Amino acid sequence: MLDKKFSKARIDRELLLSGDAVIKVTNADRSVSKVGLGKMAVEAGAGITGGTGTIYRTSVIRTGGIIKTSILIDLTGLASSTTDLDIIGQGASVAHIGRITAANNGTILSGRITCLEAAVGGVTDIDMYSATEGTGVFDGGVAALTETALVTRGAAWAIGDIKALTGIPAANEYLYLTGGAGGTAASYTAGKFLIELDGYDA
Repeated sequence: MLDKKFSKARIDRELLLSGDAVIKVTNADRSVSKVGLGKMAVEAGAGITGGTGTIYRTSVIRTGGIIKTSILIDLTGLASSTTDLDIIGQGASVAHIGRITAANNGTILSGRITCLEAAVGGVTDIDMYSATEGTGVFDGGVAALTETALVTRGAAWAIGDIKALTGIPAANEYLYLTGGAGGTAASYTAGKFLIELDGYDA
């Protein structure tokens, strides 16, 4: 039951068949509008999701005019290569980690990467880029694409590290994780990250 102080409030709830939810709560001194949009419109390519033991999940939530996109990824089963700025992934399929669209993610204003578990096995200095092309594959150089550096770590990630985006992905660009330094080609056996992007209605 509702608390008595909300007994006179007008409460509208709509459950959409798509699984998205719209909840509006209005009373004399409060107005809340929250929409669960679900996932990114275009999620990671098979060069990411095809990894053995790899975990990849996304969430997009709109609260008022603010849209928050989250990407949770465990690099286990993916690999880095020997060359700086080569794309992290596996196999020969495209290895982007999702595409930003204005309709789904809004105009991106800011963002950050949080290390939840230090990477083990592959290169531990990991960067993030966006590119207009969605064709980048594992072991391919991100510099061969029309790219923008979003996060250049400059060192190994440690658990608890948070790095803000220094570049902003534009609408319709794809996101990539790359090795931030040269190293021995190897598969990751650990490495968990949370990527958060703050967007707004244009």
